[in-house]
Amino acid sequence: MKSHSAVGVRTSATRPLKPINSSFSATHPAPSLSSTAAGLTAVLRELKPRFLEGLTPPALKSVLAAAKYVRSLPDSVITTQDHPGDHLFLVLSGRARYFFVTEKGQKVILLWIPPGEIFGLMALLATPSEYLVSTEAVRNSSMLVWDRATIRSLAAQYPRLFENALSLLGHYLVAYRAAHVSLICGTARERLAHVLVSLASGIGHKVEGGIELKVRNEELANEANVTLFTASRLLSQWQRGGMLLKSRGKILLRSPELLLRHAA
Repeated sequence: MKSHSAVGVRTSATRPLKPINSSFSATHPAPSLSSTAAGLTAVLRELKPRFLEGLTPPALKSVLAAAKYVRSLPDSVITTQDHPGDHLFLVLSGRARYFFVTEKGQKVILLWIPPGEIFGLMALLATPSEYLVSTEAVRNSSMLVWDRATIRSLAAQYPRLFENALSLLGHYLVAYRAAHVSLICGTARERLAHVLVSLASGIGHKVEGGIELKVRNEELANEANVTLFTASRLLSQWQRGGMLLKSRGKILLRSPELLLRHAA
């Protein structure tokens, strides 16, 4: 794996955004990840990235060897809408999110991107395309990045990468379904409950005691169009009522049906 660093460009909704290729600069590796192969392997074993699922050990080694290691500061832009989609990223630590800037300069927050997830799928397309939305780091983040030629060559050699990328599109649809369903709900309580249940049914994992969902309060608040305070308050109430169990970055939804009835 090549060591590199991408420190994105701080920006506002009213200032033109710069593509990431203009912001690559060699600095120190992020302290949260060892520069050794063993350190990267340990991180990936913990994250279990869906983009890398099903690869044989030799294939995985080849894919990782072709990646560059980069990092971004909080609030820095990593990819920019309407610029060439020539890089694909895998988040290792920190957090990123998609956003879109309207013609009037309004910044619209879209989906959040936790560690283990990828962004920049346009780089896999046969026809060179532009990013549809922008991506920014929410906190100090480290990532693996492949340029378009490299990731397309790897995907041709290991077709499972294409299959995994295609399956991830369904998860985006689940998130947008949750957001749209919440729009027809009248109260903040109903919106948040429907978002939780919708996300759990689409991207949750069945475990002992219920459905586990890797999501943070900020992300739920954004999806349900409520304040962070309101989301935290309602989640705490539902936890006291035994309908869910919160932990760091995760929610165990014990009874979706009970939650919906309680929120109505």
